[in-house]
Amino acid sequence: MKARQRISGATYDPDQVKALGQAFDAAWAQIGPGVSSRAHAIEAARLKLANIVLGLAKAGNFDPKQLADAAVQRMQADTKKRR
Repeated sequence: MKARQRISGATYDPDQVKALGQAFDAAWAQIGPGVSSRAHAIEAARLKLANIVLGLAKAGNFDPKQLADAAVQRMQADTKKRR
């Protein structure tokens, strides 16, 4: 819930916030199945993803597909670094 609240509370116009939510949901659909089933791991991954999506949006791109793809790539790269 906290991750979705972070997205919906972003200081962008309503259409941009909607696009961020779509990007988050699309990225989570790809990442979520690979996350541990422990509640704290899920919440941590969702918060990290929300922060990544918001960080990517700072560049001014609000295309949901492009944001989702970039967020998934960033999450996967971060996961590989920790191994």
